[in-house]
Amino acid sequence: MSLDYMECARRTIQEVQYITIATIHTRIDNWSMSRPWNSPVYSAFDSDYNFYWVSDRHSQHSKNIRENPHIFLAIYNSTIPEGTGAGRGVYIQAQARELSDPDEIAHAHQLLAGRVGKASRTPDHFLGDAPRRIYQAAPERVWVNDNKRRNGHLIDIRIEINLALLRG
Repeated sequence: MSLDYMECARRTIQEVQYITIATIHTRIDNWSMSRPWNSPVYSAFDSDYNFYWVSDRHSQHSKNIRENPHIFLAIYNSTIPEGTGAGRGVYIQAQARELSDPDEIAHAHQLLAGRVGKASRTPDHFLGDAPRRIYQAAPERVWVNDNKRRNGHLIDIRIEINLALLRG
């Protein structure tokens, strides 16, 4: 039986509320030069599969996004037992940005509040001097994983899916 990769991606995105954002720290300092940084965040998404999350604008991943908007997202269910073949992940190459337009913030806030079923803040809490901001990741490429046997060994492979068809 062939795995429906498009349906797998849609289902995983719908079911898993946390995404892991990989950013790159590009400044030279005492700690690093071009070091990766991963951050799990609660997210929502729109019909074009743009992802939204709230973060402190001074967090490392927020700083990294201001320096370099190229990010990578991983979405997976970490509760699936290893080796069962049921574990599926979605991997997304994207461009990220901090939202500053009040209408965009209101839209993203509505999506985020709808995912949890309530709104603890208003869109105004993400403007001006407020420490937290809403961010958007716009996908460029998308993959899902699958399993394949090679020389008697089970290996994990990535299958790229058509972003336009995913959105369609």
